[in-house]
Amino acid sequence: MAWTKYQLFLAGLMLVTGSINTLSAKWADRFSVKGCGESPEHLFNHPFLQAVGMFLGEFSCLAVFYILRCRAAGSPDGSMENQQHFSPLLFLPPALCDMTGTSIMYVALTMTSASSFQMLRGSVIIFTGLFSVGFLGRRLAPSQWLGILTTIAGLVIVGLADLLNKHDDQHKLSDVITGDLLIIMAQIIISVQMVLEEKFVYKHDVHPLRAVGTEGLFGFVILALLLVPMNYIPAGPLSGSPRGTLEDVPDAVCQVGRQPLIALALLGNISSIAFFNFAGVSVTKELSATTRMVLDSLRTVAIWAVSLALGWESFQALQILGFLVLLAGTALYNGLHRPLLSCLTRGRAPADEDERERLLGASRTTINDAS
Repeated sequence: MAWTKYQLFLAGLMLVTGSINTLSAKWADRFSVKGCGESPEHLFNHPFLQAVGMFLGEFSCLAVFYILRCRAAGSPDGSMENQQHFSPLLFLPPALCDMTGTSIMYVALTMTSASSFQMLRGSVIIFTGLFSVGFLGRRLAPSQWLGILTTIAGLVIVGLADLLNKHDDQHKLSDVITGDLLIIMAQIIISVQMVLEEKFVYKHDVHPLRAVGTEGLFGFVILALLLVPMNYIPAGPLSGSPRGTLEDVPDAVCQVGRQPLIALALLGNISSIAFFNFAGVSVTKELSATTRMVLDSLRTVAIWAVSLALGWESFQALQILGFLVLLAGTALYNGLHRPLLSCLTRGRAPADEDERERLLGASRTTINDAS
């Protein structure tokens, strides 16, 4: 069945905004500008401030939700009105996990390439699968265990490609190793977030946009308040500020004032995460979860291609193998092999009703899913 123009638009919107989300954050990291006073020129290394912007983008999903609810108010089904009552505090624990994981990922993005960052985020299925067994009592199918093992192999290959790759002055080998490990650590925290969402949020049948927006509200408020003490906490080598603190908001403001393109990159990050979440919900609803997974994989290819074209990283053939292995692991875990086998054995396309799934059960993009 051919896609409609609206479905093509949604697929394109998800692919473009998802790619912009990571690329805009990396673009901001690459600017080297003087800060306040007589401070020397230095990179725009403000991951926690960027994370606040990301949560502002998620928070805007609440506005989209209420707009859609107003439009649906006069419809016969009232699908957005017939939801269970729930306490917004239900979203606080997963929001705290999202805040921690996203902040760590933004720190990691300053240390490694955009393509490796995106590929290593695929490790989330490993920990989500293991935690769903341990905490939700689920039983994984043999193909899902095989998908987890395949994903682990893909991560090893991508990590090896990072070690063999020639990095520029902004990406020292020690930083790349640290960044890769931080990405894996962040995915563990994001996996806990997903388990919490499934255990406490799904049973209340909360609309995905409302869930994302409410988590964004909590993340934005809490992390914005934490920026104040971060301006005084020494961070040593992890700090990108001339003052050596964990975060330096005045320094970031001065750098943005000296280089307005940084503001454009930050605005691209904020707006793209909002549109990406909306497109992700709509693609899952209008098409299927499998289509969303494929588009997310294409996003990785787009980020890699743009990074190579802009000279942000050098080509490494081993990275192609790592990406293909990660793609195979993700496909096995999400059951993509079943419709393919069904098509081959029965000679007909299977129905895609079983492919439908909720946004929060799919891959998140806090730099998105990320982010």
